[in-house]
Amino acid sequence: MRFRPGALLPLLIAAVALLALGLELLRRGPLAALPDHSGLVALALTGLPLVLRTAWGLLRGRFAADIVASLAIVTAFAFDEPVAGLVIVLMQSGGEFLERYAEGRASQAVRELEEAAPRIAHRVRNGAAEDVPVETIEPGDRLLVRPGEMLPCDAVVVEGTSHLDTASITGEPVARRVTPGARVLSGSYNLEAPLAVEATARSAESQYARIVELVRTAQASRAPIQRLADRYAIWFTPATLAVAAAAYGISGDRLRVLSVLVVATPCPLILAVPVAIIGGVNRAAKRGIVVRNGTALEQAGEVDTIVFDKTGTLTIGEPRVARVVAAPGMSERELLRLAGAAEQASSHLLARPLVSAAVDAVGTLPHPTAAEEEPGRGVRAEVEGRRILVGSRGFVLDEAPGAERGLALLATPGRLTAFVTVDGAPAGVVEYQDRVRPEAAEALAQLRELGISRMQILSGDSEENVLAVARSLGIADARGELLAAQKVHAVEALRAEGRRVVMMGDGTNDAPALESATVGVAIAPREAAITAEAADIVLLADDLRLLPAAIGIGRHALRIARQSVRVGLGLSAVAMVLAAAGFIAPTIGALIQEAIDVSVILNALRSARDPR
Repeated sequence: MRFRPGALLPLLIAAVALLALGLELLRRGPLAALPDHSGLVALALTGLPLVLRTAWGLLRGRFAADIVASLAIVTAFAFDEPVAGLVIVLMQSGGEFLERYAEGRASQAVRELEEAAPRIAHRVRNGAAEDVPVETIEPGDRLLVRPGEMLPCDAVVVEGTSHLDTASITGEPVARRVTPGARVLSGSYNLEAPLAVEATARSAESQYARIVELVRTAQASRAPIQRLADRYAIWFTPATLAVAAAAYGISGDRLRVLSVLVVATPCPLILAVPVAIIGGVNRAAKRGIVVRNGTALEQAGEVDTIVFDKTGTLTIGEPRVARVVAAPGMSERELLRLAGAAEQASSHLLARPLVSAAVDAVGTLPHPTAAEEEPGRGVRAEVEGRRILVGSRGFVLDEAPGAERGLALLATPGRLTAFVTVDGAPAGVVEYQDRVRPEAAEALAQLRELGISRMQILSGDSEENVLAVARSLGIADARGELLAAQKVHAVEALRAEGRRVVMMGDGTNDAPALESATVGVAIAPREAAITAEAADIVLLADDLRLLPAAIGIGRHALRIARQSVRVGLGLSAVAMVLAAAGFIAPTIGALIQEAIDVSVILNALRSARDPR
């Protein structure tokens, strides 16, 4: 049984109003003046929902901080002390309301993923394409995938050449060129030309469906996290009951039992923790860090392991020219000048960084003439009367087959490369790589200062590229060429070791791992809905340094919460001893507990301020 904030609000208002009325009547005369025990009626109406909720939790094995509070409410009712009981109702319902407010809304990642999936496929039979539900596709069916459409199932290309946007599967920003014989995964988008493919798996058994199911499974299997308040309650509640029993055993006075329960009601637990967490959530929001619920901030303050995606997380996600290798007889400067001039006529993703690198190297570029682009393959143009080809190996060798040996000797295997010929002769190669974020080294240094003991990179990019980024940032543990399920398994293995794991990514393929981690973090997600909805924390600014800021805020909020709880419980323990000795009456004890509550709330509010 769990109250929503909207359901708690009327209860909270009623408790405040009835308590104010009871205190006013108490000021004017004895509570016996209340007609027909209306104070007890008020206590029953407001306290019963809270008591039932606690009892329901106990039946389900939840030993929570509100057990003593519920016992105090029941005892106050039994001993005809409604004001003391109403004070407890006010504190408990107020704390519960604050906690629910801090939690925020639940993740909608599965719904977002399912809405993005295709519903219709174009099945080809007898030379004609017919629209059919994707659920009816069987392995061996021939399908037509038009430009702009998502592949509905895993398949192999049988006809056509195009580029596929595989970012939702591998996280990589560079489109993949596919030709007949290439194996392709559902969730990829066809960018340019129609493709005929043969299904190799049903839609429900393909890669995109696996990602949806992984997110759903991770959500369902995520264990409930014990609240900080409940961890303290495990020892404080038995201690309270022992003191109350001893007080009664020694004195035989039932009111001492109520007095002990009232002053020991763990309102510092019920109030201090959510107030401190809300303060941390608000402080994070001012930094552009959206924390989806209070538990996420609690957990962020306790993490010891960070797992990063590479592309778009540690790197910018936009390739740049990393290496220029000129053939004998051609200088690197001249190679850049001619290739950059030709690429001015291209709209390809890799054209922009090449033109930019050429301008930086030589200044103004000559204007290309007779320029012609084959989308996704390359560009041919005349520059100062010379015929220039810039593009993929296949594009260049189709027109200049004699250049194959010369270009092959220049290229680095596994690198993203543009090949260049001039008048049919090999001129050189231009190699690209993603750029590490300029703030990445500083952010990782801040994480190490926070005591993060382990960092790991899990990426869908090639092993070579991943290891290069890892070396540049001093991360020893890095793995590449991973699909979504493999990332999930890696995160789950870390958690099985007892580690508290942050998973940080920005692609749809990262969503299942974000759900499986202790805390999932998305950085300025470009595929907004799916990754952001799967994350517990979203960094709105495209700045990796917000990650250590979020962890630091979580730790500060936890430190303030623990301090408030310990001080509050210490004061309650002193009051318990005095109540057990008969020095504090139940109503006075309730007011003392109010004073303790105010002190711990004021202290907990410090979590909203930056530490000095």
